[in-house]
Amino acid sequence: MADCLFCKMVAGSIKPDIVYEDADVLAFRDINPQAPTHVLVIPKDHIATINDIAPDHDALVGKLFLAAKKVADIDGIATSGYRVVMNCNRHAGQEVYHIHLHVLGGRQMSWPPG
Repeated sequence: MADCLFCKMVAGSIKPDIVYEDADVLAFRDINPQAPTHVLVIPKDHIATINDIAPDHDALVGKLFLAAKKVADIDGIATSGYRVVMNCNRHAGQEVYHIHLHVLGGRQMSWPPG
């Protein structure tokens, strides 16, 4: 998608602070962090919302969570704990319509969230 911010990152026209990357996934630091570690994990393929995930995306969605685990290891928060969040649509707080996991950690999280 030509106008998608995250697709521009995947294409290389916008350079994020990359934490992890493989053939299918890109993980980079959030520009407005809500915790000491706040990394976004995105698929390189454009999928707008959770509602747009199709059965043939099952392996790709699994790779997002495996990448989140790697990010936690890289940032040293795997043992102390971290939160993984994916928002869907406006009322949930989705701002960029390209699915992404938020990996948050490095501090005590509270419950319930926002």
